[in-house]
This record gives sequence, C-alpha cells and structure tokens, in this order.
Amino acid sequence: QVQLVESGGGLVQAGGSLRLSCAASGRTFSSYFMSWFRQAPGKEREFVAAVSWNGDTTSYADSVKGRFTISRDNARNTAYLQMNGLKPEDTAVYYCAAALRFSGVFSRNYNYWGQGTQVTVSS
Repeated sequence: QVQLVESGGGLVQAGGSLRLSCAASGRTFSSYFMSWFRQAPGKEREFVAAVSWNGDTTSYADSVKGRFTISRDNARNTAYLQMNGLKPEDTAVYYCAAALRFSGVFSRNYNYWGQGTQVTVSS
C-alpha cells in the first residue's frame, strides 16, 4: 500500500501560480502510476494530469494543457503539479491518486488517494 499527502494549496489571484506536492510513503513510490484530479463544488471529480512510473510520459486534460505541468521525483517519493496562469475555474479541491497499473483518466481505476488540498483562484 501507499499513503499520499497533498500540500501546497491556497488562495491565489487569477494569473498566479501554485505548486502542489504529493508526498508518498509505504510501498516503493516508483511502482505507482500517479495522477492529479480535482473536484469543484457540485461537480464530479475530474482528471487533471498523469505521469508515468519513471516520469518520461505525461498527459493532461485539455482545460489545463499548456498551463499545468506534472512531474515526479522518485528519489524524494513525491509528485508535483506546477500550476501557472491560474483561472477562477481552476478553483477546486485537488487530489493526487496512485495505481500500480496504467489507469488513465477514470478515477475509479485508482486505488489510493490523498485527502486533498484546496486551491482557490480569485478573479
């Protein structure tokens, strides 16, 4: 098993930046396919970005492509989400998620979740 803890959320003005971190403990971090999801009030949880086991392949939702960057540092057991050019519509609770196999954009495929970190973007 793996335990995930997100940090780095906060309140930022539109156009600003934040970097989220997801610290993992437990089983070998490099064994896990990692993703970020988000959930806004009254909406379903949605895929944001994913990174492969060694970090060489990434994918993004169209809504964040070109603004967000996902990465991982297996030596530090941490995944990151760099968010630039933030917009009010990016306001949500952001979750990191892990799975042992490729799990794509569907939240049901992920076995492990963090508790979430709030990101609020003011206009």
